[in-house]
Amino acid sequence: MPPRCTKSAMARCQCLRRIWLEKDALAEILYPATSMFDVPLMVARGYSSLSFLHSAAKVIAEQNCPCFIFRIGDYDPSGVNAGESIERTFRELGPQADIHFERLVVTREQIVGWRLPTRPTKVSDSRAKQFGSDISVELNAIPAPELRRLVQQAIERHLPAAQFEVLQASEASERAILGDLLKTARGGLADADGEPDDD
Repeated sequence: MPPRCTKSAMARCQCLRRIWLEKDALAEILYPATSMFDVPLMVARGYSSLSFLHSAAKVIAEQNCPCFIFRIGDYDPSGVNAGESIERTFRELGPQADIHFERLVVTREQIVGWRLPTRPTKVSDSRAKQFGSDISVELNAIPAPELRRLVQQAIERHLPAAQFEVLQASEASERAILGDLLKTARGGLADADGEPDDD
């Protein structure tokens, strides 16, 4: 079971959360889920540069809080290895930082449980042997609504209960306001349609 923010850690500060996305084309799909909780969406295709990782690790280490990084990428030799490389580099650059990595999507359990469409693993990939699977799965195989749901659940898992309740109340209030505005707009249009012509 993945580690969670402890109550003592929440008392000191908010646990940091980061969503690490392999494909920038999906950033638009996930941004609504991450922005709602003010969680950074880090888009890094493949293998991130050392300078980028160093900057990210420095920011996390300076916060002196547990950080949970959720990795989202293809299930193939390069996608899995890139995630492992990022984790390894992070730990080297910030050995004192309390960082927890979790591969959120795509996992082997999801492939089997959801019967995701697969493709043969490219044997030409130098990492194929270490990968140890003859099937690969693209991130795009998971429907966008399901991907957003997984991201939201991962963030909520480490959200202080009080903050979660405030966010829920805020969302309910915003929905009510939007509903009232929509009713008003529709009423105005109906009145306009019912007005007689000046002629």
